[in-house]
Amino acid sequence: QLQLVESGGGLVQPGGSLKLSCTAPGFTTDLYVIGWFRQAPGKEREGISCIGSYNTYVADSVKGRFTTSADNAKNTVYLQMNSLAPEDTAVYYCAARSAYFCTIDVPSYNDWGQGIQVTVSS
Repeated sequence: QLQLVESGGGLVQPGGSLKLSCTAPGFTTDLYVIGWFRQAPGKEREGISCIGSYNTYVADSVKGRFTTSADNAKNTVYLQMNSLAPEDTAVYYCAARSAYFCTIDVPSYNDWGQGIQVTVSS
């Protein structure tokens, strides 16, 4: 079981950028995939991106604005978020599961971080 910790959230103005980090001791894309998810108030948890040794995926809802990368030496996965808009406001989570091919199917993930708030507002 991985212990995941998100960081890098906060308040940003519309059009701004944030870079979230998800750190998990023992994580490597050789063994695990990491998914990024978000949940806005009153809405279901939404998968937005994932990364594994076989593939990287970005949902259409954020494609062109969000990118995911991994640094195995640092046991860390990143979510770079650009051109942020108020509708991106949510609690963002990273999650992990043992696999080589990643998907953004929420129920398939076993280990979850505590979540971090991202607020886009002027």
